[in-house]
Amino acid sequence: MSIEQLAETAQAMVAAGKGIIAIDESNGTIGKRFEAVGVANSEDNRRAYREMLLTTPKLGEHISGAILFDETLRQSTRDGVPFARVMRNAGIIPGIKVDRGTHPLAGFPGEVVTEGLDGLRERLREYYRLGARFAKWRAVIHIGEDMPSGTCIEVNTHALARYAALCQENGLVPMVEPEVLMDGDHDIETCYEVTEVVLRSLFDALYNQSVMLEGTILKASMVLPGKGCDEQVAVDEVASSTLMCLKSAVPAILPGIVFLSGGQSDEDATAHLDAMNRMGPNPWPLSFSYGRAMQQAALKLWAQDPANNVARAQEIVHARARDNGLAALGEWTPA
Repeated sequence: MSIEQLAETAQAMVAAGKGIIAIDESNGTIGKRFEAVGVANSEDNRRAYREMLLTTPKLGEHISGAILFDETLRQSTRDGVPFARVMRNAGIIPGIKVDRGTHPLAGFPGEVVTEGLDGLRERLREYYRLGARFAKWRAVIHIGEDMPSGTCIEVNTHALARYAALCQENGLVPMVEPEVLMDGDHDIETCYEVTEVVLRSLFDALYNQSVMLEGTILKASMVLPGKGCDEQVAVDEVASSTLMCLKSAVPAILPGIVFLSGGQSDEDATAHLDAMNRMGPNPWPLSFSYGRAMQQAALKLWAQDPANNVARAQEIVHARARDNGLAALGEWTPA
């Protein structure tokens, strides 16, 4: 696929007022979410739940793409229509999570590295054949005493760049996600410093490995104090700190940035995105790639009666998509 086609897909992923829904939880992670609401973690329940999400009426008005787990990309609706086709018909671009999760970083206690590069080229070819047009890889950075180490940052951003180059070789837009976790008692200034160093390392690695930025999307974490920090900050401070950090480290040629909601409440994630867009114009479209913040309320309702609560759960999914779509325009108002 040419860089023009990759750039076109990347731009469609961050179209005005639209964002990405992340439903790429591994079977283990979705199992924990199901357990919390009393649903058995069977393949059929996972399929039914994701069918409820992906067949939400008018979802394509506010959702440009969806990140799927390997199992989901291979599944079909109850009527036998492959999910990838359902998505394309709704104007939603199929995406796929391709990393194999985090593992302890040898020699660096408490730090992790994301694995999954072995055999990735072949997997990407298959995912393209199955209908995926973008992929996602998540690196995880912990803030703590003497953490993150330079080594941890370097190995994770190097892996992100290797993955990104392989994606583009195989016609998929890479979504690169270096998540700086909210776990810990660090203040917002510390998060800013770490996030800036991580982003600079990432774009150095992407440049060194000839990744074409105009066919790449950044999935970023916001600049926030740790969950355990005594000093939590106002919405506008999160927005202005995040924007300043991104402007100092992210090239303007990037087609767009989508944020993860990791650790934030549904409303906070929406409010922070909205505030950043009200502070624009910004060098890139700023949108969302939310998982839990898009699904949590709908999952609770659906789980009470999976056979009969589909339409009501879908109303919640649509409302969350609409709210975040408005936030991506800087036009959201709290209910």
